[in-house]
Amino acid sequence: MTFNGYRRADGSAGSRNLVGVIPTVVCANDVARAIVGQVQGCVGFFHHQGCCQLPPDLERVTDTLLNLGKSPNLGAVLLVSLGCEGTDTDRLYRELQAFGKPVEIVRIQESGGTSKAMAAGTDAAQKLLLEISGRQRVPCDLSDVILAIKCGGSDATSGMASNCVIGYVADKMVDLGATVVFGETTEFIGAEHILAKRAIDENVAEDIFRIVREMEHRAESLGCDMRKGQPTPGNIAGGLSTIEEKSLGAIMKSGTRPIRGVLAYPESATGRKGLWIKDSPGREPEILTGMAATGAQCMLFSTGRGAPQGFPSMPVIKICGNLHTYERMANDMDINAGTVILGQKSVRDVGEEVFALMLEVLNGRQTKNEALGYFGSIDIHTLGPVI
Repeated sequence: MTFNGYRRADGSAGSRNLVGVIPTVVCANDVARAIVGQVQGCVGFFHHQGCCQLPPDLERVTDTLLNLGKSPNLGAVLLVSLGCEGTDTDRLYRELQAFGKPVEIVRIQESGGTSKAMAAGTDAAQKLLLEISGRQRVPCDLSDVILAIKCGGSDATSGMASNCVIGYVADKMVDLGATVVFGETTEFIGAEHILAKRAIDENVAEDIFRIVREMEHRAESLGCDMRKGQPTPGNIAGGLSTIEEKSLGAIMKSGTRPIRGVLAYPESATGRKGLWIKDSPGREPEILTGMAATGAQCMLFSTGRGAPQGFPSMPVIKICGNLHTYERMANDMDINAGTVILGQKSVRDVGEEVFALMLEVLNGRQTKNEALGYFGSIDIHTLGPVI
């Protein structure tokens, strides 16, 4: 089975052909935002990291930005640097260039300040856009796809309908030779033993237990229990009473296939087939960034209460398990899975609807959050303090 995608130099296939404008530090966000506003076909990654952090976090940020830049959905990359940040901008430029990605860099301090950097960046972004604008879609196999999956703004219908629908599609994509990645380590708690039983070996099972322990220990180091933040107030209002109940519903989106391994937050999933876990938080800005860094060409996102946001370079398909939310937020939700709750359609029926829409999105159809431009809130998950 195929889709029409943009074949990249490394052999990957993109569902989009965008110029990614990547600030290498929070201090460069405003210049990057101005460039994006001037040149059509550009998307910006306006995060809040890159300076005054401990070395492991600076390396983590650099790795994440690098894999965002390598996304098959980006035809080219413009790096916007302040000039004195902690991220390794030279490494970013060098490795993206070696990867075969057209790349330019603008340094605000060296350019002579904000206005001059904006002008230089606008010229560079236009040059990159013209360079990639003539690229054509070609037939690509579905086994080239990396599919990210997530749930957010969950209520009781998520675990009974929309997560089950995503689980159906996840199984189908794995069987077709694709890669599927799910995360939200905070939402394994109380159900991690169920996931561990699906691990391909004892090492993977131990990795699943390890990332849950580490997530809990980070909360305990601040004198808190994870259950102080999960379930969220919205989850509780939607009928989820405990984190264990939330986790049992959340893991339904992973389907039933064996789990092949655990990825660190910045890691790419390129070249890894089957079902994988990414160690990540549940909050949208950070997990969507981590999932885009896997190289995912699109994401399936389950919601019950209605989470409308997307991601700049990764189309996000919203599948809503709550009929009332779908009707109230019809301009944000792509698929109505509330029909499963009503008994009007089966999980398989809606799963096939999602699969068909996913193919259209891979072929170029926009999701509702793409059409609205609702994808500006992103961030990178770091572990240590700002210093």
